[in-house]
Amino acid sequence: MSTKSSNSTDTLLAANRAESWLTAERGESWRRGKRLRGEVFGPATEMMLDLADMRVGDRVLEVAAGTGDLAIMIARRVGPNGYVLATDISTSMLNAAAEAVRNAGLTNVETRVMMDAENIELDADSFDAVICCMGLMLFSNPVKTLIGMHRVLKPAARVCALVWSTEEKNPYRGVPLAIVRRIGNNLTEEPGLRLFALGKPGVLEETFRAAGFLDVAVHTVPTQWRFPSTAEAVRFMKDSYPGLQHLMTQLSETERELAWTEIEQQLHQFEGPSGFEAPGEVLIGVGTK
Repeated sequence: MSTKSSNSTDTLLAANRAESWLTAERGESWRRGKRLRGEVFGPATEMMLDLADMRVGDRVLEVAAGTGDLAIMIARRVGPNGYVLATDISTSMLNAAAEAVRNAGLTNVETRVMMDAENIELDADSFDAVICCMGLMLFSNPVKTLIGMHRVLKPAARVCALVWSTEEKNPYRGVPLAIVRRIGNNLTEEPGLRLFALGKPGVLEETFRAAGFLDVAVHTVPTQWRFPSTAEAVRFMKDSYPGLQHLMTQLSETERELAWTEIEQQLHQFEGPSGFEAPGEVLIGVGTK
């Protein structure tokens, strides 16, 4: 198979995953989780937007915009004379994003399906900032994706990307993965579902440098997951963790039951008088054109 054909197949598979992710049931779960995502990632997200150095009137591209939470934040920062182009591979997610934008009373956000973020078909030197929140690590070729972002940036403008750190620093996500891998043995992990691909020390920084960015910096930001109980934490995980769900489908019914039981048992170590509290960590990569 040629490289071009292989890339097209990967894009189609990614699109199918993205669309299946926002079924009516999962979409409602995703919307219900908005408050929790804000609590967990809010400080890191605000820091990322500060580092992007966007100003009133700026043009901003968001890659992997999902259901529009961040696009709305950006739109308010750049003001009515600014412009936000929110892109994603999923039509369903962008439909939800467009609805959220309308409900917020904003008119400076455009949504656009972008089937191939590794080949961004937009004018060169046309954006004052590019933002990618929890998406860069999911692309099959993050360097190529960043090269495309670099091309559409104006000179001296910045790309900011928020990604997961390592599995070890994120036990709420890492512990379940380790359990399912051990029980399943030799499971197939799709590149587009690997949350921690850029988390190891030096990897994110080198990815930015390989794409041609200057003044590259990586900022480490702690996070905290909080639920009333471990059982509630596991319930939320079942609706909000596509990578784990993909691995679970490769297990037998008995193995899945065993895995969920052990996941809840191991995560119980994070439950205390105030409920379930598990530490986490994310990274913010910043590069200048």
